[in-house]
Amino acid sequence: MKLIRFGAPGQEKPGVLINEKRYDVSHLVADYNEAFFAGDALETLKHDVEKGGLPEVSDSERLGAPLARPSKLICVGLNYKDHAAETNAPIPSEPILFFKATTAIVGPNDDLIIPKNSTKTDWEVELAIVIGKKASYVDEADALNHVAGYVLHNDYSERAFQIERNGQWVKGKSCDTFAPLGPWIATQDEIEDVHNLRLWLTVNGKKVQDGSTANLIFNVPFIVSYISQFMTLLPGDVITTGTPAGVGLGMKPEPWYLKPGDVVELGIDGLGSSKQNVKAYQ
Repeated sequence: MKLIRFGAPGQEKPGVLINEKRYDVSHLVADYNEAFFAGDALETLKHDVEKGGLPEVSDSERLGAPLARPSKLICVGLNYKDHAAETNAPIPSEPILFFKATTAIVGPNDDLIIPKNSTKTDWEVELAIVIGKKASYVDEADALNHVAGYVLHNDYSERAFQIERNGQWVKGKSCDTFAPLGPWIATQDEIEDVHNLRLWLTVNGKKVQDGSTANLIFNVPFIVSYISQFMTLLPGDVITTGTPAGVGLGMKPEPWYLKPGDVVELGIDGLGSSKQNVKAYQ
């Protein structure tokens, strides 16, 4: 099943995508939030959707992030060898973890707003995991039983804030609009092999990232199990798994960063595509 949320910012309603058509399920579930993912609501919704008769939603409706604000958005850094190489970073022996503020979450096609005083806003296409069952000290063999599904994520980063302003990376990762999610959450049964998905990103039509989740250093079950050793993962939490080579920071002969008027498009097999128009902070 593919879960969507539609409507004006802050007023989104839950829906589903079936055969490229959008349907409203707000009469069946309140929202795609922690309470929804924690219980049996996902399975119940699948059965209700199979009955049909759902109100159709216009394609002109804005899509919001396909889940309500999670308790955590956890990021895994340098999880592709080629990306580590392009940034002159060593291959990590354990996952590098950092947080991204959930206030950065926006819809898949919402504008990217370059932050005030930014000089180095960058892009990162990533596969993100949505937790479907509370996870604490989970074994790797059991980790996928705690996953509800997967979602496309652009982990925007302000490199000067991230690298040159001291402290942790969170300052360069958490600006408003820096976490477009969607267009949909695909439940696990929608994805044949999560470790064999092509992911790509273009800037102004130029292909800059073209990778595969087959090249993840740490795979999905390992990541979920690993993080659960340090914190409890709650239903609806999001883990974003890292980006392949091709970010602006790694461009040769010199870095390439976003400016107002640019257009960023990205996608992952089975998870759709998104598009962000770049605008200046006002």
